[in-house]
Amino acid sequence: MSGILGTAISGLMAFQRSLDTTSHNIANVNTEGYSRQRTELSTMPAQFSGAGGYMGAGVQVTDITRSYDQFISAQLRSSASGFGEADKLQSMARQVDFIVADDDSGLASSLSAFFKSVNDVAGDPTSIPIRQVMLGEADSLANHFNMMAGQLDSLRNQVNVDMQSMVNEINLLASGIADLNKRIASDIGQSSGSSMPNDLLDGRDLMLQKLAKLTNVSAVDQQDGTVSVFIGQGQSLVLGMNVSPVSLKPSNSEPERQQVFIGDQNVSKFITGGELAGVMRFRDEILNPAQQQLGLVAAGLSVQFNALHKQGSDLNGDGGLDLFSMGTPEITVIGDDTFPGGGAVSAVFDPATINQLQASDYRLDYIGGSYSLKRLSDNVNIPISGTFPETVGGIEIDVTTAPTGDASFLIRPTYNAAKNINTEIKDPALIAAAEQVPPGGTALPGDNRNALKLADLESGAFMTGGRSLTQTYGQLVSQIGVAAHSANVSRSAQEILFNRANQARENLAGVNLDEEAANLIKYQNSYQAAAQAVNVARTVFDTMLNAFR
Repeated sequence: MSGILGTAISGLMAFQRSLDTTSHNIANVNTEGYSRQRTELSTMPAQFSGAGGYMGAGVQVTDITRSYDQFISAQLRSSASGFGEADKLQSMARQVDFIVADDDSGLASSLSAFFKSVNDVAGDPTSIPIRQVMLGEADSLANHFNMMAGQLDSLRNQVNVDMQSMVNEINLLASGIADLNKRIASDIGQSSGSSMPNDLLDGRDLMLQKLAKLTNVSAVDQQDGTVSVFIGQGQSLVLGMNVSPVSLKPSNSEPERQQVFIGDQNVSKFITGGELAGVMRFRDEILNPAQQQLGLVAAGLSVQFNALHKQGSDLNGDGGLDLFSMGTPEITVIGDDTFPGGGAVSAVFDPATINQLQASDYRLDYIGGSYSLKRLSDNVNIPISGTFPETVGGIEIDVTTAPTGDASFLIRPTYNAAKNINTEIKDPALIAAAEQVPPGGTALPGDNRNALKLADLESGAFMTGGRSLTQTYGQLVSQIGVAAHSANVSRSAQEILFNRANQARENLAGVNLDEEAANLIKYQNSYQAAAQAVNVARTVFDTMLNAFR
């Protein structure tokens, strides 16, 4: 009798556990990161009954497992990282594309309006109202440069805010993973490794996926059930229950440029995936070049227009003055205070070689008693004599205070040019529309020869590569447009890969309500059958008792 009753009770307990698991699946059908669980059953060891042979002893629950595949999980993290990077890059690249290419916010219309006013002055050089319009258009053009530079600066601030937010979230997720590591290791230890805390494992996998969306990660399972998490090229973020916090620190030479650190190690160049990589790529590959190219247009216009304007004379017969100013100092130079040598360096634009000006920063190093100069846009070393002042690429560099030891200086000819440009002339009579009169000569009435030269600057090939101002700005619009399109294509491709990986996980681990409903009926029927077996065992036992009364 104990055989019938024992096997029946084992069935009741097994099917009760199966119903519990099925109910748990149904309850978590909409829980993010949940993996479908299954009650694993096995036959209990048979018992030897002598001449009757081995008799079955019923069923037992061996484990409750979750639907999990390590390869699919790793693929999902990888695709999440790729999509996070592409999505962030695309969304921010689109904003720069709108700034430079839009008819209203772009610079092309302001450039055209300014040079139209210069042509109008050439048509009637003695008209004060027309000259006043030219000054107004010059102010408008300078303000437009300032506005666009301000918009790019706002995007740079947004980059820094986003980076800080992402770093905070990375640290929060890392702490959560470390905490789950502790709980998982404890639970596995309590069961001597025979059972796994499935819900905790799901929670940790979800955190890993969210972490992968922020930055590229690799996860290594350990024997005690914990997982070690590495970012970049093997920099440890989580080891067991210990976390190495991520932080941001400004660059020594560029305070507005944030760098990613783990402890004292700069890992910025190792961040190659996730939203953090996307926002850093946007800054380095789109935002900075756009700001440099916009500054190149502003600097080229200011230097060349001023140089030509000073060759003419105004309505008072005096020589022309600078119409545009690039601020003081004209070119920003930042010393790297991590070097002990100190010293001071200055730089100004060189009108004679302005056609060689590049949309790039430069780094002047004084190491071991000798100077070297590198163009940072392409990391090309520029030959210099080491005797200052020295003219290179449209700028004149001078060492005003010699370093006493190793030193480094960041020279930024175009970076702040669009932000700093403004107008200096407020009196319309000071516009130098006429050519300068040689000593003893007589000014020609209505002389417009210098104004015509100024108007020709609109199409003059005096910029880098033999381009005009409009062509140089058009190059910026084209570059940003191509970058934005490329980012959009990349995002679409990465989204497809992410959706496929996510679907693969859902197919494996997602809860199917139809399947769970069928399981409910199956286990319910099995439970009822086992209960009926218990009733049969009781009836047989009662019959035996009555037989001996």
